[in-house]
Amino acid sequence: MKTAIRGSIVSFRDDPFLVGEEDFLYYEQDGLVVMEAGKITAVGPADRLLPTLGDDVPVTRYGDGLILPGFIDCHVHYPQTQIIGAYGKQLIDWLNKYTFVAEQNFSDRDHASLAAHLFLKEALASGTTTASVFCTVDPVSVDAFFEQSVRAGMRNIAGKVLMDRHAPAALLDTAQTGYDQTKALIEKWHGKGRSLYSVTPRFAPTSTPEQMEMTGAVWKEHPGTYLQSHISENLKEIEWVKELYPDQQGYLDVYEAFGQLGPRAIYGHGVHLKERECQRLHETGTALAHCPTSNMFLGSGLFRVRNAAKAARPVRVGLATDLGAGTSFSMLRTMGEAYKVAQLGGASLNAFEAFYLATRGAAKALYLEDTIGSIAPGMEADMVVLDLKATELLRYRLQGVNSLEEQLFVLMTLADSEIVRATYVAGEVAASRNSESGRVSFSKL
Repeated sequence: MKTAIRGSIVSFRDDPFLVGEEDFLYYEQDGLVVMEAGKITAVGPADRLLPTLGDDVPVTRYGDGLILPGFIDCHVHYPQTQIIGAYGKQLIDWLNKYTFVAEQNFSDRDHASLAAHLFLKEALASGTTTASVFCTVDPVSVDAFFEQSVRAGMRNIAGKVLMDRHAPAALLDTAQTGYDQTKALIEKWHGKGRSLYSVTPRFAPTSTPEQMEMTGAVWKEHPGTYLQSHISENLKEIEWVKELYPDQQGYLDVYEAFGQLGPRAIYGHGVHLKERECQRLHETGTALAHCPTSNMFLGSGLFRVRNAAKAARPVRVGLATDLGAGTSFSMLRTMGEAYKVAQLGGASLNAFEAFYLATRGAAKALYLEDTIGSIAPGMEADMVVLDLKATELLRYRLQGVNSLEEQLFVLMTLADSEIVRATYVAGEVAASRNSESGRVSFSKL
């Protein structure tokens, strides 16, 4: 069935870190998005497209709405939803005290299903339509997540954590069982509905060289799958990696030695990468997930997004919440924190760049820029509608803006999930917020 939505449209055609506004921005003050069979079939000025539609095509008008591509979260742990906001001194302490304790509960199917259900509802209520998700070591956690994701019709990426040392016994697999379980889960879930599988070594310190070898092997054996992990988040972590892998020059070299760099590999954080490592990420097409709220919460450091985007050797970068060290499901709030991280690092991040990192930039980091992340004909119809009059403060503040860029900056500075009016997944309303009560209803979860 053909449907359409009408409102102001903002999307990105190209990378604002590399090209000018006339080349990267698509903006329609009164636009129309036409959808059919889960995809966008037409986008343009409402006065031009409306006459082309039949009288039987329903058009939903969002008079004070801003229509954007659905937000994309490039790095997040759904099992850590229950430990958001848990006090931790630094990364390793936090992992041992909270994460490893919480993740031991995910061998229970009911527990895992409840967590996945809540996680996806919160994501959709926040306008997030795609995420790259870490499950736990137990395959049950993967089944629970993908079952809920398929039900919601979402394009999500997820995988079983691989971890055979330096963690509680209940969370350890082996090099062989990790390989076998990953292979079985790929066959079960990769390509089912809109699901994509990611081979998921937690990080180099929690896998033996034997497991790292088999991790690279199983990824190579399944073209089109993803690989996700962590890199250079914390200075003590980096020292630990050097102790465990003394033959490698740096952290990135460990992953490269085991065949874990390349297209569709994405690493969270990258706070303390060297120039040589950034160059290698660029050369191999390996991506980074910028996790500002997590990095500040655990005191890990300041990611230099403008350095990563350097024109001479741009690295693919997408924005990420990194729950539960990250402190919000909202990509709007995450954009605001990314701006603060850039400021503290002696650079700046403007609104166009921030929104790009949460939409088309994130899609590019995941090698999905021809599928999601933009509002254009042929793209999958995943979108978010923001209510520019959702709060009294927002209404008051936006009266004084003089440009689209300023409007977007106000949104990423002041707004949160409460301004998400509707979230569309494959052309259908997946979540909608009642403007009077603030309650969110979900169509499939």
